[in-house]
Amino acid sequence: MQMVMTTKPPKIQIKYLIGKGYNEFWHDKHFYRVVKGSRGSKKSRTTALNFIYRIMKYPWSNLLVVRRYSNTNHDSTYTVLKWAINRLGVSRLFKCNEGKPEITYLPTGQKIILRGLDDPLKVTSVDVDTGILSWAWFEEAYEIENSDKFETVVESIRGSLDDPYAEHQYVPADELIKREKWKKEFFKQITLTFNPWSERHWLKPMFFDPETRKPDVFARTTTFRVNEWLDKQDRQRYLDLYRTNPRRAQIVCDGKWGVAEGLVFENWVVEDFDVNKVVAESDGVGHGMDFGFTHDPTTFAEAAINRETKDIWIFKELYQKAMTTQDIFDWLDDNHYLKSDIGADCAEPRLIDELQAKGVRRMHASIKGPDSIDYGINFLQGYRIHILPSCVHAIEEFNTYVFDRDKDGNWLNKPVDANNHFIDALRYGLEKYIIQYESLEKRFGVV
Repeated sequence: MQMVMTTKPPKIQIKYLIGKGYNEFWHDKHFYRVVKGSRGSKKSRTTALNFIYRIMKYPWSNLLVVRRYSNTNHDSTYTVLKWAINRLGVSRLFKCNEGKPEITYLPTGQKIILRGLDDPLKVTSVDVDTGILSWAWFEEAYEIENSDKFETVVESIRGSLDDPYAEHQYVPADELIKREKWKKEFFKQITLTFNPWSERHWLKPMFFDPETRKPDVFARTTTFRVNEWLDKQDRQRYLDLYRTNPRRAQIVCDGKWGVAEGLVFENWVVEDFDVNKVVAESDGVGHGMDFGFTHDPTTFAEAAINRETKDIWIFKELYQKAMTTQDIFDWLDDNHYLKSDIGADCAEPRLIDELQAKGVRRMHASIKGPDSIDYGINFLQGYRIHILPSCVHAIEEFNTYVFDRDKDGNWLNKPVDANNHFIDALRYGLEKYIIQYESLEKRFGVV
């Protein structure tokens, strides 16, 4: 292990850069440091600032940054770490390698290495030349579908701060003093940040429930209210959610666990599967699209179905606001769906016509009748639904799509028309399997 001497890091006025709400988090040295929170609660940006500052402060430290899929690192963790470097005004001290991606602290050679759990061997085999791999940051930890994958990476945060001067007969006194300081400072730590979409997730018993939580845990919940840099429009958007979608507001605004009570679908699981194998053994693949713009997203769902085993596998999604007709066409083109049979939102016939004219020849309007939604939901409830971990918005909707209540709080057999944009696209895509076309008039009153 090579230890390179470092110059003193620049003076930084931390409290003016991170603002309020994270003082305990910033200084915490528990082995597990866990923060769940609402969107806009600056948890990711504060974590990035914290790690850049720590890398400069502790010459023995290196950081492994983990997301469920490696291709999501570049536009999330890597980007926010570069933002933190610029925010701290120390860009001259760091080299950012976009190809790997990887960040090096130039005075010492310390590393920030970014990996995804889709390639576990590359995660567990990570090593460093300077210091030791002392910290790991799991960003969007909710996307990790089971605790085994998490524990495998935690085991790679190993080792101790050994003495690089043991083989030398003479060590300068000032270096001995510095070395003793490092030994007193040294600590290993696992940091997790995420949005808490469901109380059924393994993160809750492992880090938050008093009866089952691991020892040596710092766990906190943050909200957008601690983010003094949110503009008025962003803050109002969160506040409006309490009126328009109270259940979602508890998660998105308050950072509370999503409660399973009243969920429309209980018959689903998040897991890895071989898409090619699933498709080959299925009865077919459905493609569906629901349209939105300002307030609602445009969504796309791709799923395979096996009517004999009663299984549905969801493995592709789109979930994006403010998409124009051209944006939608470009996305379908880039993802090779121009020739696919796509069931689309019948409430947008003009948009469907425009997309057909551009070349999405097999897009067609979904069939709508007085009972079509209920029938589609009942059909989906009769299947075991498997969701690939990369379909994060699908997972979010299956965790928040709930039945309505009457004025006395009793559950009704009718879903709330919210948190269902992807699910609507899924229904449209599987419509040819859900219904028998010869019975449309009888079943839905379609003429």
